[in-house]
Amino acid sequence: MKRNATAVWNGSGKEGNGTLSTQSTTLNATQYSYNSRFAEGVGTNPEELIAAAHAGCFTMKLSFVLGAAGFTPDKLETRCDITLDNGAVTTSDLTLTASVPGISQEKFMECANDAKANCPISKLLNCNITLNATLA
Repeated sequence: MKRNATAVWNGSGKEGNGTLSTQSTTLNATQYSYNSRFAEGVGTNPEELIAAAHAGCFTMKLSFVLGAAGFTPDKLETRCDITLDNGAVTTSDLTLTASVPGISQEKFMECANDAKANCPISKLLNCNITLNATLA
């Protein structure tokens, strides 16, 4: 399986702007700029997209891991915070709140840590990945 996205940039790094589009068209000429990346401008940025990718990938992987262990989650909600420091992504912090009927805290953490270590985006990232998981 292959997926693709396209970036178009016009102008200088600080004054220019660009758009991002994805194969699925979920992003379709979505605006990004210096201000949306390093300030509070309108639009998205690469780090926000990495955070969305990591949160989504981890959460789906956890659903599969739980299913393989015999559990079906009612709800898994993950927030991912990406830290960009001196031109490098240094951390990806996952914060999970989960409702999984019948699972023990120990088994839940075993499954969550498995998903953290083995989701494709975790394997892709070259940074420290943390997990704060709460079983509701």
